[in-house]
Amino acid sequence: MKPTNAMTVDVEDYFQVSAFESHIPRNEWDLWPQRVEENTQRILDLFEQKNVKATFFTLGWVAERYPQLVREIVQRGHELACHGYSHVRVTEQSPEEFRQDVSLAKKILEDVSGVEVTGYRAASYSIGRNNLWALKILENLGFRYSSSIYPVKHDLYGMPDAPRFAFHPEVAPGLLEVPISTLPLGRRNLPCGGGGFFRLYPYWFSRWAMRRINGEGRPAVFYFHPWEVDPGQPRPTGLKPRTRLRHYLNLKKMEDRVRRLLEDFRWDTMTNVFLEGANAD
Repeated sequence: MKPTNAMTVDVEDYFQVSAFESHIPRNEWDLWPQRVEENTQRILDLFEQKNVKATFFTLGWVAERYPQLVREIVQRGHELACHGYSHVRVTEQSPEEFRQDVSLAKKILEDVSGVEVTGYRAASYSIGRNNLWALKILENLGFRYSSSIYPVKHDLYGMPDAPRFAFHPEVAPGLLEVPISTLPLGRRNLPCGGGGFFRLYPYWFSRWAMRRINGEGRPAVFYFHPWEVDPGQPRPTGLKPRTRLRHYLNLKKMEDRVRRLLEDFRWDTMTNVFLEGANAD
């Protein structure tokens, strides 16, 4: 039987991405057209059509403004998980600031949904070699797993020497860290678990890469954002060419590619795949 893979969605709006921080300050977020609710509904409907359950890593900021959306995620049988409060990278926080941010987001999500939240993903995969202390804080706050370390070399994030597959970190042995999927290519790991790379590669390549991971007997971990299925989103001015390319590349193709992915592989939530199913290293 083919391995069941983990489908995940990072629930944030287009203006909340880290690359837009210098263009859209957090105190101006409420001034921009809000599109996260409608786009997440589209994803929920798509998952229902394909009979797929997923994990939704949701910002506390979003949950405060759209509590019914959060409740609907749970009511439709998906897993609700934490993405922090307002998408602040862990590299920009002290340990106490991080603890307060995650505690606040976890409380909001649990109060709104009525379910326990035990999964976490850092903004922009911003846990790495220099701030592994964050994993111990997550463990102390009652999280069972994190998906915050990306074992790649990248200009914005990454811990290239981290394990490719789920592992228990030495600093927090009671926590399971589940990296986004990669394939080894020479001395580097090639990102193949979603986001901008999924929009960059032709679909056949992403399918081939995930089949390779499944061929190792391992589940893949895939992620995307609601704004990635929204080519009509407002566009801030003054963006650098690289930022524009990364954010807007192939948005028109994204929904169809996700639909094909749902059809070509077996999917479930992070908890069902990694805590109730496959064993970690």
